[in-house]
Amino acid sequence: MAKNILICDDAAFMRMMIKDILTKNGYNVAGEAENGAKAVEKYAELKPDLVLMDITMPEMDGIQALKKIKASDPGALVIMCSAMGQQAMVIEAIQAGAKDFIVKPFQAERVLEAVKKVVG
Repeated sequence: MAKNILICDDAAFMRMMIKDILTKNGYNVAGEAENGAKAVEKYAELKPDLVLMDITMPEMDGIQALKKIKASDPGALVIMCSAMGQQAMVIEAIQAGAKDFIVKPFQAERVLEAVKKVVG
């Protein structure tokens, strides 16, 4: 069965790029969110197999959203995405429970490798 994935990024074109990579490779994009607050809402509503979460977003950043999602569902699988090579944020995201980290601009192979590693 296709895995359901929630994509969270404040940039619509980034969501579109990820969606394109995933759907072409047999994954189902269950939903999209443009900020962390929406991501938390959508996660509760959709119960996806995996979340691809941008770190830098308005209203609530990806790390806060990750912590809220993990608090409501300790088994949640989240891969963080960011354009910034900020070591501290990567470490904070991993400590908060992120399973992997993808750097923008996205390379299809890297996105798929991370997704496969986390949800198979």
